[in-house]
Amino acid sequence: MLAGESVECVLELYHYEASSELGINVAMESIYNRYHEAPREGSDMQTTVSDLSHAIYECAYLPEDRQYSTFVYEDAETGGYRYNKIISISWTNGMTIATPMLLAALRQDDELMRQQALSCITNIMDNAMNPESGFPYDAYQDGVWSIKGWWFDGMRTPGHSSYLVAQAMFYILKCYDYEKRLRNHRHEDWLVYVKQVLDRLERTKNTDGEYPTILSERTGAGLEYDAFSGAWCLAAMSYYSWITEDVSYLEELKRSEAHYYDTYVKHMECYGAPLDADKSVDSEGILAYIKAVRYLHALTGDPQFLDHMRDAISYEFSFKFSYNSPVQIPPLSTLGWSSSGGSVTSVANPHIHPMSSNLVDELLYYVQQREDGYVHQRMMDTVGWGCQTYNRHDGEYGYGKKGWMSERFCHSQGLVTEKYADGSPASTWFCLMPWASGSVIEGLVGDYWDYAMQIKK
Repeated sequence: MLAGESVECVLELYHYEASSELGINVAMESIYNRYHEAPREGSDMQTTVSDLSHAIYECAYLPEDRQYSTFVYEDAETGGYRYNKIISISWTNGMTIATPMLLAALRQDDELMRQQALSCITNIMDNAMNPESGFPYDAYQDGVWSIKGWWFDGMRTPGHSSYLVAQAMFYILKCYDYEKRLRNHRHEDWLVYVKQVLDRLERTKNTDGEYPTILSERTGAGLEYDAFSGAWCLAAMSYYSWITEDVSYLEELKRSEAHYYDTYVKHMECYGAPLDADKSVDSEGILAYIKAVRYLHALTGDPQFLDHMRDAISYEFSFKFSYNSPVQIPPLSTLGWSSSGGSVTSVANPHIHPMSSNLVDELLYYVQQREDGYVHQRMMDTVGWGCQTYNRHDGEYGYGKKGWMSERFCHSQGLVTEKYADGSPASTWFCLMPWASGSVIEGLVGDYWDYAMQIKK
């Protein structure tokens, strides 16, 4: 603005009574319906899965570590790649990459890709366990498994993270589920492994039914609570119960679900999930809760779980864009890139990242139980966003190969840190981050794949 200039804007005020903070979702749905824009057209589902999965398969696997690199950079000097090996069992690495890669391999009938993913999975299960605590170690570096991942220096209390441990168990179960469904291959030893870890987690809950966020490396006891990350324990045990039809923990699961709903979801304030957000309110933890209530509903048929699922989905939508923001900085500004369908990470991290793309199957499950055009349209926004937010050809985003995708998309100037060679700012990171593209893959290769293929016919 120049001196003496003025700006006028219209302020719309929503004023109505509500019984809880959930009342804000009426206004949010109204805003969505008024301002919604669809994401730009991207690749189709099968092309997206092929592009993303083959980029990871060809560029990101570290055979000597039997893991996927968390960052892959182009090396201008050698013409090859540089790797950042901040390896963990899940959450930005490990099972959150191996699982979508396994499912993509199954969908594409690619046995080499499948064996690569299986190698990562079995390496974690065979070597990561801490016998003292009864939980797998969270991180791996230079041949050593430990609790000291890249997030460790920011933790108040050292120990195993329930977020990582339970998320890894959830994804091992998902691999078991789809290997059985699509290959009729039963990894019964995987169920035994997961069950012993989940049984151990169940014994760490406090009297409120809340799982700890931090667990003792020495004894496995709960050390720190008051965080939403334990919802991954709820999700993993609910999924296990559904897969095995073992309902012995069902009443305890119901008690824990009620606690997480009443304490966090009902107040639209879910904090304490990803370890790097320092218990700030975020969009990641709710994904676990939504997965949990999906399987609790599938187990029981209780409509209350669908009610709670809708409230949790609405919480996630509070982070999700309904329109395409006018990005000012390349490469996003020059590509016609769309923010609609993407979710901001947290109140502490102002960029869009793709983790919520792994929620597509849960959104599909909900709209198959209840007709809900709003949720369906936002599901399609999520699918569309993922299919247009990666390199559809070499260098489309100013770097990288076909299928490369990072985690950071700056819809504003709030977190622009990447630089071009001439020092000018860039609105995305110039690297391949397999967990990010894995989140998009996961959303497309589960139940949604069958749903979309049926529609296509």
